[in-house]
Amino acid sequence: MKCIACGSTALVEGSLMDTASGGGIRFQPSDLSPLKKMFGMGGRSVRSFGCIHCRNLQFTVEFNEEDSQRYQEFEGQQPGVLERINSEVRELED
Repeated sequence: MKCIACGSTALVEGSLMDTASGGGIRFQPSDLSPLKKMFGMGGRSVRSFGCIHCRNLQFTVEFNEEDSQRYQEFEGQQPGVLERINSEVRELED
């Protein structure tokens, strides 16, 4: 892994920690249900990397295989609303 700021490979892996509860900081996708958010369920681990040269701090999120499949559906250019409506009308006419 390289530093995104300076390109150095001298990164030190670490973790972020919430000093109030000691449980660590987690990433919560915005589409989680309010109930899961309230009980702290569905969060993903966050790893951090500090660059020795430029002191940049960068993060990565630990997604599982289910997350990869679910969110890759939205990758790439999506059709506009009008294109979707027009394609549905054509399907109904056929």
